[in-house]
Amino acid sequence: MSKQFIDSEFSPGGLLGVLSKREVTHLLDTSQGGLYTLFRNCCLAVLNCGSHTDDSKALLDQHKNFDIRILQQERGIKLQVFNAPADAFVGGEIIQGIREHLAAVVRDILYAADLIQRFDSSNSQDISDMVFHMLRNGGILQAPQDPNLVVCWGGHSISREEYDYSKEVGYYLGLRMLNVCTGCGPGAMKGPMKGANIGRAKQRGGAGRYVGITEPGIIAAESPNPIVNELVILPDIEKRLEAFIRCAHGIIIFPGGAGTMEELLYLLGIMLHPDNSEQPMPIVLTGPASAAEYFAEIDAFIHTTLGARAQKLYQIIIDDPVMVAEIMFNGKNSVRDYRKQHSDAYNFNWMLYIEAEFQQPFLPTHDNMKSLVLDRTQPAHQLAANLRRAFSGIVAGNVKEEGIRAIEQYGVFEIEGEKAITQPLDKLLTRFIKQQRMKLPGTTYNPCYRIKK
Repeated sequence: MSKQFIDSEFSPGGLLGVLSKREVTHLLDTSQGGLYTLFRNCCLAVLNCGSHTDDSKALLDQHKNFDIRILQQERGIKLQVFNAPADAFVGGEIIQGIREHLAAVVRDILYAADLIQRFDSSNSQDISDMVFHMLRNGGILQAPQDPNLVVCWGGHSISREEYDYSKEVGYYLGLRMLNVCTGCGPGAMKGPMKGANIGRAKQRGGAGRYVGITEPGIIAAESPNPIVNELVILPDIEKRLEAFIRCAHGIIIFPGGAGTMEELLYLLGIMLHPDNSEQPMPIVLTGPASAAEYFAEIDAFIHTTLGARAQKLYQIIIDDPVMVAEIMFNGKNSVRDYRKQHSDAYNFNWMLYIEAEFQQPFLPTHDNMKSLVLDRTQPAHQLAANLRRAFSGIVAGNVKEEGIRAIEQYGVFEIEGEKAITQPLDKLLTRFIKQQRMKLPGTTYNPCYRIKK
């Protein structure tokens, strides 16, 4: 029987081969304000690439004996790991892709800590600047290229048919030399990258760009898949979502669960704001024929809660991957022309207006979840922001360590609001549960929420 755990030391490589003594001390600081716990947990998530779990708490509990140290040497630094998952190594050597992802962890945790000291987290422009700096520092913003980055959202818990469809869409994106950006995990985040890789290979177009954008709270539940060749870790879910839509030139949404609805509601809330009414952004919801009912349910939910104007922001295309790819290819030209006309950057949409309520981190405590304003007395974009927070809290209770522990300690989240909102919300979530979209197939799902109808 092969070993489950391994001790090893290796260089992370790249620019992170050299760190100052202060940076090393900061990463290994176990005090309340130190970075060690964050650093350790993100590294463990990366080392667990390919693990079949979406329970951050279970993963961390399973690897309580894992530890990581940084060794300062004459020629730079080395990472020293103890009781690391053996699957991250071949013949005792760290897999190269995982080595690169670990370097991204070191880079982004240190850089985010530095930016937090320099920027005002209560200022909307400062938050956008921070997102920009994180993406630029991670090499995501490549100025010489024409707009060609397609963001793909979708669930980690999807059927084989839905996964194969996402891969087929990716294939036709690759044939058109479009690059792919996802949440970097498995399922609908991996499928488009895998398909695009094959499509590009047919065009002899090189490896292509497979950008993964994640954040510390979700990375353990959605470890970066091995195709990701550009990884960046934003400090929280709100900055992660802003990073997605500011660097996107088109967005495809595959079937998913609460996390996918969180992303869709965030996107619609931004695009519904009057200041963004002229912004071109091709948005397609798509899946195989078996997903037609799923998207009809989401469309009905959007109509009931946000209205017809929100529905006009996206197209639903069923079982036609070629058309999806064509819409993205043609749509990027509209994005390019608009940004050129307004002297905006191709690689980062500075003109997009994002209100502070979409940027401030939402802490999914029991009090905050119960206090959400879910009624139609507010503008549609503000209701979208609060619905997004509701789904964000459910995601936390489903898969994030702090959310799972809060549910264990205090019971389920309670969600209240106008019946015209809470009843369709409960209906949609119930369908997600029946379709096994809230947890991996074969896992018993116990709801982390109760909706007062």
